[in-house]
Amino acid sequence: MILIRPFNPEDRQAWEPLWQGYLTFYKSTLPAEVTQTTWRRLIDPAEPMHGLVAILDGKVVGIVHYLYHRSTWSTGDYCYLQDLFTAEQARGRGVGRALIEAVYDRAKADGASRVYWLTHETNTAAQALYDKVASRSGFIQYRRVF
Repeated sequence: MILIRPFNPEDRQAWEPLWQGYLTFYKSTLPAEVTQTTWRRLIDPAEPMHGLVAILDGKVVGIVHYLYHRSTWSTGDYCYLQDLFTAEQARGRGVGRALIEAVYDRAKADGASRVYWLTHETNTAAQALYDKVASRSGFIQYRRVF
């Protein structure tokens, strides 16, 4: 049985290796200050950023981060599922799906009109799951980093 629940301050030690695993997967690194700020935001109830953990066999094996924002296309907020990561030993056991479904449930309860996310075009393993739980929008992301 997979238990999904919001982060609490005691989860930092279990969260950080999963967060670093996520960053490593995407060949990224962040300054310690960004990681610290991210964690503080995730556990601050006044922040629009939220996080959930997945617990399997008594161990934190997955994380998801999401946030709400306004849209010009809807009266309800959109929910952006920003980061999703499952520990290697827990993959294929329904953890990713359970985390996505938990975000769906929370977004719906909070009045959001959409949940959406991005993944890299080479992340075919994740896409196999995503194609089962959502539809592709067909949009291409452009960005400029400052």
